[in-house]
This record gives sequence, C-alpha cells and structure tokens, in this order.
Amino acid sequence: MQDGIFCSAYIPPIAYFKAMAQSSRVIIEGCETYCKQTYRNRCRILSANGILSMTVPVCKSQDGNIRSVRIDYTKPWLREHKRAMEAAYRSSPFFEYYCDDIFAILDSGIPDLFSMNYALTVKLAEFTGLKTYFSVTEEYIKDYTGADDFRNTFDPKNTGLPESLRTARYYQVFSEKFGFTENLSVLDLLFNEGPNSVSFLLQNLKPTVRSTLQL
Repeated sequence: MQDGIFCSAYIPPIAYFKAMAQSSRVIIEGCETYCKQTYRNRCRILSANGILSMTVPVCKSQDGNIRSVRIDYTKPWLREHKRAMEAAYRSSPFFEYYCDDIFAILDSGIPDLFSMNYALTVKLAEFTGLKTYFSVTEEYIKDYTGADDFRNTFDPKNTGLPESLRTARYYQVFSEKFGFTENLSVLDLLFNEGPNSVSFLLQNLKPTVRSTLQL
C-alpha cells in the first residue's frame, strides 16, 4: 500500500475518504495553485430538495497559492451552511453525535481555506474510523512519484468513479424520495451510519490493508 497525495478539500466527498483508506499515509498538497469551482471550497449534501452544493466564498489571493486563499467571512456562508446541514441531517441517526465538533471547527474563524479544510479533514477521518497519518507538501511536484496521485481525481463536474472508489448503498434520510445518491460529502455517510462508516470505506480493500487500517 502506497502513500496517497490529495488536494485540499472542504468537507470532502466519500470517494476521497475511500481513497484515503487505500493509502498508508495521506499527503495534502499545500503548494498548488488554487483552482476555482472544485471541491477545494465546496461540498455536496442531500437536502429535502435534492443535491445541494455549498460553497465557501474566498478572497482573491495575491499569489494564487492554496495556502494564501483567505475565507470571506463578510458573506453569510457559515450560517447558511450550518442551517443547511441541520435541515438535511437533523433526523439522521448520528447528527447530534458529531455536529458539535464539526460546527466548532467552522465557528473557530480559521482565516484561510487550507487550514480550515485540513482541520475538518483530519477530524472527519477520526470520526469515520480511519487511522492514518497526515502530512503537508513543502513544495509542488507535478509528477509525484512514490505515491498514488489523487490530486485531480475528484471533480464536482465529473461524478463518474472507478469501482475502487465507490461505496455500497447505505441508509440516507431522503432515499425514499430520491433513491440512493452516490458520493456526497462524507457528512452524509457519517451522519447516517456513524461508527459503521468505516466498514463502507474499507469495503473491497485487500485483507492486509484492512488489518493495517483497523489496528
């Protein structure tokens, strides 16, 4: 099992965590140029009206580096995101169990997008039961060797996934209305399945990988 290198993402999709489950160590790209209209500042949840895309507004970066992108707190995105999460998942089995810790990170006023994303991703990995090591790149390397490169794998405009990054169907609050919706934010899996989330992320992994991750 190799290391995996990932772009920064705001409350990443389930497939992102599925890829983390296949990595011995998670490396977050901290030296790339910020890309708009990606998971770097948006996530998707399932609301009563269908898929809802939530975007974190950002200020224009001076040098374009992901670490320089600051969050625009003059806009009411934080209140809107928290309200949307509550409306979508308050009836889910595990919303109340996890929401306070997630909201605490959102409410902490972290000034830059990268740091907020990193804090959320590490906490969500803990909640889903993935036991992995995190690190951040110190320079940008276009062709990264010695690690599986997932930096361009996840795109909200491209919902197709390789079989290795797909999860089995699980309970969803609005499944009777919309059917099963694949690869939403990991919040959807966590709030609906709780401690059982890890079993969906480890599904179909090789036994040696599973035993390593579940230590």
